[in-house]
Amino acid sequence: MTINDPIFGELEYEYGWVKNITICLFGKETQIILMIDGEEDGNFDENQYAAYQSFIKNWDNLQPSILQSIVDYYKQKQHELGYDSRLNEHYPLIKTANRILDMITLDGIVVPYADIFEGRDIRMTFHCTWDMENGLGIRLLNEKVVEVGYQDVAI
Repeated sequence: MTINDPIFGELEYEYGWVKNITICLFGKETQIILMIDGEEDGNFDENQYAAYQSFIKNWDNLQPSILQSIVDYYKQKQHELGYDSRLNEHYPLIKTANRILDMITLDGIVVPYADIFEGRDIRMTFHCTWDMENGLGIRLLNEKVVEVGYQDVAI
C-alpha cells in the first residue's frame, strides 16, 4: 500500500511507513530509510510531523553534537572493553572526531509514535565497524541527543 503524505511524501506500508531518502551527513550524500511509525490508515500525529520538520530544519546544526555523542560513546565502550590501553582492530584509537566518520554509516531515521515521550522524538540507526551485530542507535528529544547505544535504542 502506498500513500502520498503532505509532509513525509510518498510512503509504502511495510509494518510501518517507509521510504528511501537522500540526506547529507558531513558533506557526504547518503541513501537511508525514513521509517515512520503508524497504522495502515496512514494517519500520523501532529507531533510526528513537528518532530520530523524540526529535525530536518536543524539537521546541519545537529550533526556536530551527534558526532561528538558517537565519539563519546565509542570511547566509553572502548574503555569498558579494555581496548583503550591496548590495540584492537575493532576499536582503533581515534585522535579526531572526524576519524569516527570512516567507522559509521547512517542507515535510517525513525519517527516514532509521538505519545511515548514528551517532546519531539527522533531516532537514528547506524551501521558501525566496531559492533557489526548490534550497530549504533541514537535518540534525540527536542533536537538534543538523549541516548546513544545499540541500534535497538532507535527502534
